[in-house]
Amino acid sequence: MPDSSYALYRSPPAAMGGLSVRGIGRHHVGRAIIRRKLLDFAVVLVEEGQGWLETRAAGRQAIVAPSLFWLFPDTTHSYGPDGPGWSERWALFGGALTRDFTRMRLIVEPAPVVPLSDLGGMRLLFDRLHAELSPDTPLSQAEAAATMYRLVVQAARQGADRSGGDVHPDFRDAIEGLRDRAAEPIDFSAFAARFGMSPATLRRRFALHTGLSPKSFQLRIRLDRAKQLLAATDSPVDAVAEAVGFRDAFYFSRLFRSREDCSPSEFRRRHRRT
Repeated sequence: MPDSSYALYRSPPAAMGGLSVRGIGRHHVGRAIIRRKLLDFAVVLVEEGQGWLETRAAGRQAIVAPSLFWLFPDTTHSYGPDGPGWSERWALFGGALTRDFTRMRLIVEPAPVVPLSDLGGMRLLFDRLHAELSPDTPLSQAEAAATMYRLVVQAARQGADRSGGDVHPDFRDAIEGLRDRAAEPIDFSAFAARFGMSPATLRRRFALHTGLSPKSFQLRIRLDRAKQLLAATDSPVDAVAEAVGFRDAFYFSRLFRSREDCSPSEFRRRHRRT
């Protein structure tokens, strides 16, 4: 599709440290790219055709349009079409916010290929990126960053929809079971056995579905509930601590400060509901 091919590159302002779009393009690919490294993250949207992607983390994976795949910076990758080629769009992006994308498992290096259920919606986001980068102003680059964030989230959502949900049904009960019992002391070996798995498998699957270990997930639930009680009730801090599973109020306060950058009392003053 030579009449609609383009490539546009941008050097983001130094102030854009969170997320920035560094380039966008569209073209027809007729041959493979072998053992390349990029300095930035990249997303490649395959609109028509089929082929393959190979990385160290994911091995060799088949790609059938409509799909997109993620490329990670400073990581060797190879990919290419089968047969006559494929039509693709691509975007380069970077910034500190990409760490959140990987930690939240919106972008997963061992599973970089995302089959799409809504190609039209993804095309619109790429069209918007191109329109927003073209003026080359701080405002337009900020708009492009917001669109890139939306593109990452939409890709993660479409991938989850195609796989039947972001949490596999046979593991949803384990997550909800830990949520329900978060304020209780939990023997995680016994908890894992209750759901027919080893402690190691429990940890691995919690990390896969939540980005956290079971203990870290439990702690997050406890602290979230503590914040609700601090904002909505007059209960003393030690009573709040006990209600969410901490018998040592001093330890609770120290942990709360380390995670929330303020004491429980300070949090209450800031967020008290009148």
